[in-house]
Amino acid sequence: MDRTRFFQASLALAALATAALWSSCASVQRTVTAAPQIEGAHFTGNKSCAECHTNYTRTFTASAHGRFHRDDERAAGMTGCESCHGPGSRHIEGGGGRRHIINPRQDGAVCLNCHVQTRAEFNLPHHHPLPGGRLTCTACHDPHGGDIHKPSRGLALTRVNESCASCHREQARRFVFEHQALREGCVTCHSPHGSINAKLLTQRDANMCLRCHAQVQGGVVPAGSVFIGTTDHTAFLRRGTCWSAGCHTSVHGSNVDHKLRY
Repeated sequence: MDRTRFFQASLALAALATAALWSSCASVQRTVTAAPQIEGAHFTGNKSCAECHTNYTRTFTASAHGRFHRDDERAAGMTGCESCHGPGSRHIEGGGGRRHIINPRQDGAVCLNCHVQTRAEFNLPHHHPLPGGRLTCTACHDPHGGDIHKPSRGLALTRVNESCASCHREQARRFVFEHQALREGCVTCHSPHGSINAKLLTQRDANMCLRCHAQVQGGVVPAGSVFIGTTDHTAFLRRGTCWSAGCHTSVHGSNVDHKLRY
């Protein structure tokens, strides 16, 4: 009997330990990182930043990054302005300016300290030139949330094609015959940070197009055949992708052909 009770107690303790382990792991919702450091400076809190930078601070608390905003000097290095810009005491003592403060517009590394998934995407074979220093995160994103009246939490992610069009003007211009996928945004077909496929494509073959241009099989359609609309595409798909097989070469839109050809 004693052995049975000892065995049952051991099982109960093991179950409690396992539950505690799972609970502790599940409680970590994001990567915990240290704030950037500036030699000789200490944290001063968000209120000291608000005295000069009212154009940012008045909307920041309503942005996505503002969810970590707290007016508590004890948490200054973990939330709010100084978690990205570094401790601000020397910046304040010097009367502002670019010295003694970290500016993510000049160096996107501070963004990637927290956005580790995005950092991994920039290490893929094809990526935007952020690692080379020719681009920063703020070229596409507003970290202070200036677009708070737009959906998707105000990081300029719902401008659809506006962020991409500032550089990729030829692809985003108006066409007589438009590719309706552009209404959904460039990220429908492209992975903006990085991809294993050339041109940052989400998929490298015709399956990317077939996600929207549904294939029809069965019924009156012969087995093994692929129809898109009323056209048999079986032979076309064997030649390559929809854009490389000589069929729909002007994938972003065309001014001469409703089938998206030059």
